[in-house]
Amino acid sequence: MRHAFALLTVLILALPVAAEMAPREGWSVAQTGKPYEQLIDDVKAAAKANKMGIVTQAGPTGAAKNRGITIPGNRVIGIFNNVYAVNILNLSTAAMIEAPIRMYVTENTDGTATLSYKLPSTVFAPYIDEAGPGLATMAAELDAIFATISDQAAQ
Repeated sequence: MRHAFALLTVLILALPVAAEMAPREGWSVAQTGKPYEQLIDDVKAAAKANKMGIVTQAGPTGAAKNRGITIPGNRVIGIFNNVYAVNILNLSTAAMIEAPIRMYVTENTDGTATLSYKLPSTVFAPYIDEAGPGLATMAAELDAIFATISDQAAQ
């Protein structure tokens, strides 16, 4: 049993960690010519320039490195604004589970990085029936803000 577990562990570690992000429905996926760390910095700067806050950041790259495993750069950046948070909360307590909206920076095999995120209108769609048209309006506003952040960061 122990040998089977060891073999399974080796096989899992030998698998590629992730493929490069591909376009998918309800997402924005922007391939850039920027290096991974540069794109992270540019996403943060673009978010702040558009009056959005950096609420969270997480990624397995550093922890994997500490374990002796090398994986491509991978960072999720949670971005939101308290005005939208309060307004959405007033419409639907359940919808707030989706905040902050996450932008995803992934390192490509050629050294460039990709910026991806689920469109806010996609993220909040399951709550529209409960919350009403006000949530759809805010989600559309957030779509425009996140598109601007993405465009500015990817340039």
